[in-house]
Amino acid sequence: MDAPPTAPGTPPDERRPAAFFDLDKTIIATSSATAFSRSFLANGLLTRRSVLRTGYAQLLYLLGGADAEQTERLRAELSRSVIGWDTALVSRIVRETLHEAIDPTVYAEAVALIEEHHAAGRDVVIVSASGSEIVEPIGELLGADRVVATRMQVVDGRYTGEIDFYAYGEQKAAAIRRLADEQGYDLRASFAYSDSVTDAPMLATVGHGFVVNPDRTLRRLAAAEGWGVLTFVRPVPLFSARDRRRAAGVAVAVLVTLVVLLVLRRRRRS
Repeated sequence: MDAPPTAPGTPPDERRPAAFFDLDKTIIATSSATAFSRSFLANGLLTRRSVLRTGYAQLLYLLGGADAEQTERLRAELSRSVIGWDTALVSRIVRETLHEAIDPTVYAEAVALIEEHHAAGRDVVIVSASGSEIVEPIGELLGADRVVATRMQVVDGRYTGEIDFYAYGEQKAAAIRRLADEQGYDLRASFAYSDSVTDAPMLATVGHGFVVNPDRTLRRLAAAEGWGVLTFVRPVPLFSARDRRRAAGVAVAVLVTLVVLLVLRRRRRS
């Protein structure tokens, strides 16, 4: 997924912008960390009791404005749930059930934005507090160029429940700055998108910050900081959205070709 890095210390006039996206409730309409609960349960990684606990934590997260308290509650519950899990099994389950778990929850508006940034020559980077084993396959599905995600501690191929790097709050912003140095991104010309007030440091790191479906607190902060406000309302199957765009593009190309042929035919007759 990663391209060869630009040497650190890239001159300012050679730097390029990028687009940084939060994942949960920004690109997808749910929590990526709990989207695979059914599959984890079916494979014996979760019990019904732990599913209920994480489901309750996710409900509070989805209804509570994704503030620091709700996000921390979800993080703590998920960390406790994965102790002893085999990392290879987790990766296999995620990749095998990726489309079933994630595909229907992707916002069409986010897909369009990702495509627009790529068309403009900007790298797209997903920055998520969810674990890398989950976020990286989702990033590949979405066509992201890079991923910044939480890294769980692993000993002998199993999660300990501890966290080596938590991609959250100011740590997201710090990770973006490091990546910008490595890849030669111009952060003043870059874009960032998030639904959560906890991502204020990330939004403040770039020149063009946007809040997605903000609650009242985040909307007030956006107004004070001069960030844009976006509304995403259409979770649609990812490939259906892309297929529709591809079909529309083909239709336009065919129409243009027919018009050109018609004009040429008339010119020959005249």
